Amino acid sequence: MTKLGDNRRTPPLNASLALLKKAEGAIPSQTQTFSKGWTQFPRGVSPVFAERADGGTIWDADGNAFIDWPMALGPLLLGHNHPAVTEAVTKRLKDGIAFSLPTTVELALAERLIDWFPYAERVRFGKNGSDATAGAVRAARAFTGRDRILCCGYHGWQDWFIGTTLRHAGVPQAVRDLTTPFAYNDLDALSNLLEQHSGQVAAIIMEPMGIIPPKPGYLEGVRALADKHGVVLIFDECWTGFRIHLQGAYGAFGVQPDLACFGKALGNGVPISVVLGRADIMDVFNDVFFSFTFGGDLLGITAAQTVLSLLETEPVLEHVSTIGQALMDGMSRQIAAHGLSGNIGLDGYAARHVMWFKGDGADGMLMKSVFQQEGIAGGVLAAGWHAPSFAHTMQDVERTLEAYDVAFATIADGLASGDLDGKLRGERVQPVFRKP
Repeated sequence: MTKLGDNRRTPPLNASLALLKKAEGAIPSQTQTFSKGWTQFPRGVSPVFAERADGGTIWDADGNAFIDWPMALGPLLLGHNHPAVTEAVTKRLKDGIAFSLPTTVELALAERLIDWFPYAERVRFGKNGSDATAGAVRAARAFTGRDRILCCGYHGWQDWFIGTTLRHAGVPQAVRDLTTPFAYNDLDALSNLLEQHSGQVAAIIMEPMGIIPPKPGYLEGVRALADKHGVVLIFDECWTGFRIHLQGAYGAFGVQPDLACFGKALGNGVPISVVLGRADIMDVFNDVFFSFTFGGDLLGITAAQTVLSLLETEPVLEHVSTIGQALMDGMSRQIAAHGLSGNIGLDGYAARHVMWFKGDGADGMLMKSVFQQEGIAGGVLAAGWHAPSFAHTMQDVERTLEAYDVAFATIADGLASGDLDGKLRGERVQPVFRKP
């Protein structure tokens, strides 16, 4: 076991902190994505701006290298700068990436996806997962003639969903009132909502699996309730798509949605999203306005074709599962060894798992901050969650566990002494979605 203090160092961060100061006068929140911003890492001891990345490694503005486990919030299933994707996208740049007409390339990908998913009969493309989920919701409303949406999980930044969260500034109350969240793995709660709003619900949109797997029969029950009430069932697979199974939740659980939304891993970091599903529902897009200049962007479409080919020919998911399970197993052993089983744990699966922290008097945020600080000191971009990729290696796992061993030792020492706050050299991290 690594001794406390072996890795206690703060990487040089002069460039990052200077850039953060400049960004305060140029970019609101100093980031384009809340979950990538400085509030999510202990400020003062963490990198803020990145310069480049390759494989499973990211370099910050100061030249520090870190093992990258968040992987740009999940899309990099193959790793940064995968040679085949880079080559395909580079070639596409030379042949043109935006045209005044639809392209044969987008038709080819649409047909491939229809073959890929047995329930898919039509396909439309977007750039972000929020494009796909918002488009699917609009299509469901147009198809059913109803307005209310029931949701479970995270579905992007658009008004119809974000209005249900505490990040609802700027969303009209009338819009907020039309979407109701429901609890996962609770069929009775969903059934009660459908009865309460009988004849008003256009769609059930849900992540078929977030971090917790579905109980036996749960997704089948959701499918049956949707059929009973004439509601469109939408699976938001921006996370699960191509990560839990090559056919996403359908492949893993055998339950067929009416519509499904994909993004993230499909482009391996090149922006693309997809909404696909039943022909009769998808055909409302003939009238529903789902149209933007870069909806058929050929960089994303080209990247997606390459990703699908690699998924067909390379043991991507097997490798990701092996790496992820080794990391989870090692962390679980360390947590137990340091006597922290009541304070720290892991939820999720090998390809995506999230840590939880409790018992520090600060909703776990102090403990999480110390953990991230020590992980970063050991050369790991520690975010408290992991999205393993095809590019990560067992050496990455070993190096990560070395850093995490110090982190857990530091937390255990702080809890034992009653001075965990004294272990934090930077500022405490903040949740993206704050509690009321």
